[in-house]
Amino acid sequence: MLSSFRRAARAGFTLIELLVVIGIIAILAVVVFVALDPATRFEDARDTVRQSDVQEILSAVKIDQVDNSGAYATDIAATTAGQVYMIGTATTGCNATCETAVSSATNCVDLAELVTDGYLAEVPVSPNGTGTWGATLSGYTLQRDATGILTIRACESENTDEIEVAR
Repeated sequence: MLSSFRRAARAGFTLIELLVVIGIIAILAVVVFVALDPATRFEDARDTVRQSDVQEILSAVKIDQVDNSGAYATDIAATTAGQVYMIGTATTGCNATCETAVSSATNCVDLAELVTDGYLAEVPVSPNGTGTWGATLSGYTLQRDATGILTIRACESENTDEIEVAR
């Protein structure tokens, strides 16, 4: 009877055994958290949104151009070839910090015509990473060369090279 009593008393875990198990679980949790690196995942997600936005803007501009017999929307046609323009409604302060610099503080191009004509639901705004974008500046730039090729760029990218598309 005494031996069965001793066995019953030793059926649980000691404090040391519990602390060792909790320590191992904590170390595994830290390793998994570091491996997943949520900050990098958020940066990748914002870059994906930016890539999608530049594609959407360029597609809208080109579809509008096709529908209008090769003519660009009014504000795009008014841009100077080779100059980089911030997409937005501001008239000054357009040379916000971008990976490819905007040519002048007054170089803004308003794409509201594409929204009005139904080519864009709204002018996209870059997700907030390191820049400050909002109502008047989109965080995207437009450049037209002398041959009519348009380049749309994101002002910032977090985990990739500069985000741009050209057609």
